[in-house]
Amino acid sequence: MKLFSFPAASLEKAIAKRMLTLEPGSRHWFVERWAQKPYKKAFIENKALPLVTLLAKGKTWDDETFDGELADWNVQFYAPEVDVLMPLIEGDGLLQLMQKKIPPERIEKLRQYLLTRPAGTPVAPAASPEDVNAG
Repeated sequence: MKLFSFPAASLEKAIAKRMLTLEPGSRHWFVERWAQKPYKKAFIENKALPLVTLLAKGKTWDDETFDGELADWNVQFYAPEVDVLMPLIEGDGLLQLMQKKIPPERIEKLRQYLLTRPAGTPVAPAASPEDVNAG
């Protein structure tokens, strides 16, 4: 996939902002990996930037090109990664302008792609005291 020339620093800032709102179990899982330079680089290059490219160019590509690029993006996502990336699709923060003109059906295709590409055991959120006392 031809990567969109999007500043990685801005993308890292958006991801860091999103990490603050993750569930405790997901936050621990993601922060632990994000602190490792090889993971961070791979996540940005193989997951976040291709997603931004699909968002940015998805509004001008024809259906065949969009579907082809989405099919070529052969990655799997852990649940916390989906939690971090989903707001990028849904128009959180700095990327809102990119989503403005992308057809809703393409947004839905991207959402489904993230949700249907599991890469292992999902991370269970930490049990809250209410959950323990409810039983």
